[in-house]
Amino acid sequence: MTNPQDIPVQEARRLACSRCGTEFGCDLSGACWCAEETARLPMPVKGEDCLCRACLREAAAIHSPDGAKA
Repeated sequence: MTNPQDIPVQEARRLACSRCGTEFGCDLSGACWCAEETARLPMPVKGEDCLCRACLREAAAIHSPDGAKA
């Protein structure tokens, strides 16, 4: 059995939004801010990595049936 204290904690990685270049953190433990968003897009889009909150919401609005901002 693995002792939870023996599992290395992954530090949040610093990213730049693939669309606008805004820097933000991504917590690889699963507690990332994007998990709080209601938008669930197929990610990543070819040639893109993660998006910042604003660009994710904009992309979700474009892909939503009514075009409303998320």
